[in-house]
Amino acid sequence: ICASCVSSGVAAGPRLNNNQLYKFSYTTEVLIDKARGSKEGSAGYRISSDVDVNLVWRDPSSKDDQLIKLAVCVSSFPHLNIKPTTTESVLGKTKLAALTKPFLLHLKNGKVRAKAFYSYWEEPTTIKNLKRGLASLLQVQLNTGKVVENDVSGRCTVEYKAVKGQVTRTKILETCNTAETGFTTHSKVLGVSSKASSVTVFTLEDGFIRSAVAEETHTLAVNVRKSTAAKVVSRQTLTLVGKEAGPVEAAGKDVAGVVKSVDTKLAAVGIVAEKVKSQCKGCPSLFEHWQAEKKQLEPASLSKATAPRSFLALIQSIRKASKDEILKVLKSADKASLPQVVDAVTSSQTTASLDAMLEFLNFTDAKGLVLQERFLYACGFASHPNERMLEALLVRKIGSTDIKESVVIIMGALVHKLCQKGGCNLPTVVKVKKMILDGPKSTNEESEVQMYLLALKNSLLLEAIPIFTKYAESEVGAYCTIALTALQRYDVSLMTSEVKQTVNRVYHQNRRIYEKNVRAAAADVILSSNPSYMEIKNLLLSIGNLPHEMNKYMLSKIQDIIRFQMPASKVLRQAMKDMISHNYDRFAKVGSSSAYSGFMAQSADVSSTYSLDILYSGSGILRRSNMNIYGASNGAMLHGLQVAIEAQGLESLIAATPDEGEEDLESFAGMSALLFDVQLRPVTFFKGYSDLMSKMFSMTGEPMNVVKGLILLSDHSEVIQLQSGLKANAEFQGGLAIDISGGMEISLWYRESKTSVNNRGALVVTGNITVDMDFLRTGVEVSFETEAALDFITTVQFSEYPFLVCMQMDKTTFPVSEYLTKYERLSSGKSIKSRKGRKMLIPGSEFPLHQENSNMCKKVFDSSW
Repeated sequence: ICASCVSSGVAAGPRLNNNQLYKFSYTTEVLIDKARGSKEGSAGYRISSDVDVNLVWRDPSSKDDQLIKLAVCVSSFPHLNIKPTTTESVLGKTKLAALTKPFLLHLKNGKVRAKAFYSYWEEPTTIKNLKRGLASLLQVQLNTGKVVENDVSGRCTVEYKAVKGQVTRTKILETCNTAETGFTTHSKVLGVSSKASSVTVFTLEDGFIRSAVAEETHTLAVNVRKSTAAKVVSRQTLTLVGKEAGPVEAAGKDVAGVVKSVDTKLAAVGIVAEKVKSQCKGCPSLFEHWQAEKKQLEPASLSKATAPRSFLALIQSIRKASKDEILKVLKSADKASLPQVVDAVTSSQTTASLDAMLEFLNFTDAKGLVLQERFLYACGFASHPNERMLEALLVRKIGSTDIKESVVIIMGALVHKLCQKGGCNLPTVVKVKKMILDGPKSTNEESEVQMYLLALKNSLLLEAIPIFTKYAESEVGAYCTIALTALQRYDVSLMTSEVKQTVNRVYHQNRRIYEKNVRAAAADVILSSNPSYMEIKNLLLSIGNLPHEMNKYMLSKIQDIIRFQMPASKVLRQAMKDMISHNYDRFAKVGSSSAYSGFMAQSADVSSTYSLDILYSGSGILRRSNMNIYGASNGAMLHGLQVAIEAQGLESLIAATPDEGEEDLESFAGMSALLFDVQLRPVTFFKGYSDLMSKMFSMTGEPMNVVKGLILLSDHSEVIQLQSGLKANAEFQGGLAIDISGGMEISLWYRESKTSVNNRGALVVTGNITVDMDFLRTGVEVSFETEAALDFITTVQFSEYPFLVCMQMDKTTFPVSEYLTKYERLSSGKSIKSRKGRKMLIPGSEFPLHQENSNMCKKVFDSSW
């Protein structure tokens, strides 16, 4: 476009006249507020200046090849909440002098080349960036079209629309290439959504800029709660106020020579903004910060919102600290608070923090299990892990068998996250993939095979599907269960006919007899993988030929799918039109096993569902209990929590007969947890008859801890380069203090068993947007926090058949608080801060389950009374 303009003699961009001084008024402002805030209440600033512009040199062969001089004359800060202020008191003498120093811009056909901005290297970076923002306003194309331009924001695609006397420039911000990159959480549910726009409207008169008005807006919101959102608005206004006689055009052959003749110290510093190194004056050291926060991170405080808030603040300090500073805090922490420090240091995910942890922890010491496991879990939940974190786990020498299992399982989670970021072919990832893919066949130890299968379950590698398909038909029930639950985590499109045939063979026991919980897991896979009409029909026909409690479980599962409108409900309804499949004889089976799903919460931003599946043995003892919580937002799904309790071989306690296929099972009870899509190492309550009896007589009813600690749930960091030349830093983090425990009690005297899963948590999500100009720092923090408890208790009385089962799922009344903080701080120490908040109480409730359960609970508690 520009080439054709030049050849036809039409101006490609604005042309300045010789011997003329163009006088402009220039205003730039940055306002930061919550997403729906008002302009009057925003934090920010406005700089007003007079700007003189004149032509220094023009290429004799091209009127559109111009070197332009700009000089900022008078500056003021009319919009600052800190009063009283003068320009000099805000900027300081040095920066004010630098701002008023003239600078040069080389425009060719209305465009700025990457290096065609001339200023002084020794100038403060913030001042140079402000000048770049002003210079970028003079770049304009007079014709409609889409081009790639260099300006203060980087190299961006820009779309121009020209109408009589007006040109609109829309910058497509997602195309901008800048040196500074951030990071974000891999999960869309826990992540941050952003919207951005940048539009400049030029009014032209006689082919020159009469006015230029630019507005750029960036909005960031937490996906699970869109009201926790903040925005930054940058506006620039350049208006021509008059013309005067100006300097004569300089003589010269080229731009470089003319620039030297103006000032030998002027240099091509480039139009793209430089990185600003922020220096925090008077900020506490990491150790001082830790001393101030450590009380909030003691175990007794972990159920309060102050714990995750202090955790997030500590992470920010650790990210700026050196390895030695971090080690000093680790070595000074007492035994009670040290695990929480390990959580914070590992979650920081910097080179220094990882080096400090690897030096501090001694993996060859089998006694350091708690700290080592906290470190590993924090690695598993890492928001943006890198190859080095995975490599550090791979080369460790480990003293504890439990820790070795956790290391391998967590490496699977890291492989999944690195592959999500496109790092599947990194050398360490390739090495770990080979290790866990070859692992199950490399050992005969049952615990090691389970370890590798759990690692593969976390990795979600496509190459693992054939392995899971093979182990789904294993003779070892634990292998089958892991393989089947892993297959359920894959996308439905990956469930090939071979996989489906295998799963159906397991359910229908075509080749061998399987345990009930294995068949139940197979049924779950069939029902969640777009089942065909024949698959559903065969499944319905099996009801009535299953063990008593399995019959009841399958009926409950089918009714739950239809009631909750799950994907398989349509084909289920079709199959149930056949009276052979759907009749009273099949659908009137009695028992206590059940499956139920419901909504925990529903809003415009997120919906949260729960499911409770309970399968009993024919003798009335729990066989499998499975509680799941899912979150859905932005079209994505997050498996927030799964707590599965399994028990087997306990029939001898009450002289009962085991079900088919379970006659020779060893006495066992244990619990497995999956948290935020990461499978954790299972916990064993007891294994073997002698262990069972010793636990029976020493059982206190106190739950066993499965997961306890602080988790960095969401982590989003980005640098927003504004067209005005300034940078906004956006930091959104979510911290969770969590305590999940489970227990199992059996009373032979009262012929009663009780299993419990207790979940305690406190959540804090904060979003900060700050603009740090070295001489002025302004920003906004939006946040919300809550503390909650969720208990799931199952009571079984097996003194008679059918035995009585009561399930309870309770949430306590919990508070939800929202806060908005705005602040401005000058380098002189003057500052202003405002904080507003609101608090609401969400009433506690018992989550609804099926009517049969309600009737049963009345009987249980009436009899116990």
